[in-house]
Amino acid sequence: MNAKQAVAERILQISKERDLAINAIANNAGVSPSTIYSMLNEKSQNPGVVSIKKICDGCDMSLREFFDSELFDDLEQEIK
Repeated sequence: MNAKQAVAERILQISKERDLAINAIANNAGVSPSTIYSMLNEKSQNPGVVSIKKICDGCDMSLREFFDSELFDDLEQEIK
């Protein structure tokens, strides 16, 4: 799994854990739903830390909490 895939999976985990639709997360974060959907699909290959921070703010969590997941433990090498 690469970093982008891990971020997308983590967003889906948070959505499920908090019983929030993607649109609700976007609304709480003050971003458009298309911003989050682009992070979830192949459209965005590099989800920005500012967008991730907004998602965290909207979900009342820290960046540390966001990245505190086994998803980020064994990411594949990004430098090719």
